[in-house]
Amino acid sequence: MNKKKIAIIETTLVPLQDLRELFFEIIPEAEIISFVDDSMLKEVISAGKPTPNVIRRYCSYAVNAESIGSNLIFNQCSSVGEVADIAQQMVNIPIFKTDLPMAQEAVEKGTKIGVVATLNTTLNPTSRLIQKVADEKGKKITIIPKLAEGAFELVSRGDKEGHNKLVIKTIQELASSVDIIALAQGSMAVLIPDLKGVDIPVLSSPRSGVLGAKALLETL
Repeated sequence: MNKKKIAIIETTLVPLQDLRELFFEIIPEAEIISFVDDSMLKEVISAGKPTPNVIRRYCSYAVNAESIGSNLIFNQCSSVGEVADIAQQMVNIPIFKTDLPMAQEAVEKGTKIGVVATLNTTLNPTSRLIQKVADEKGKKITIIPKLAEGAFELVSRGDKEGHNKLVIKTIQELASSVDIIALAQGSMAVLIPDLKGVDIPVLSSPRSGVLGAKALLETL
């Protein structure tokens, strides 16, 4: 693969370095550019959905990413995944969603799919993405979304351990009523090794997302 330029649009500083390291590991030959605007996620959470201002800002980042010669835009945040669909209409390069491969695998392997998140602004778009993939494949599925109530407030106060325990408990409770679980936030991936008594597949991003981006890049 010839050297490619990937622009990541990010809404939080938290996974920034971890995500870049994933790209360096999986696509070491690519040049990585980041557009980071953590005000977008804060505004989405406050409003309960992407606002017109968030949509404008996101689209401007996508246009700028194309203007600097990017071959692909990587959308890091599920909360603005549907905004990426709008931005896609404004650029001639693909915008790849970090959670798309996860959604595709969930639909391929499951019919009763659980989705876990700490925010409704992530839970709902991820559920809709999974349903969209299922509709495109003509597969009938049932989605059971479950919010880890209070986990976001805990981590916002610096209680990472409390957040993790609550998310793990939520996953364990949901596991008995579904045949596969998708974690709507990439940051949850680190919790998978700590899941006890969960005998069904638990899927996450962003590793699968970066692998998907690599596969797409190879076709460009």
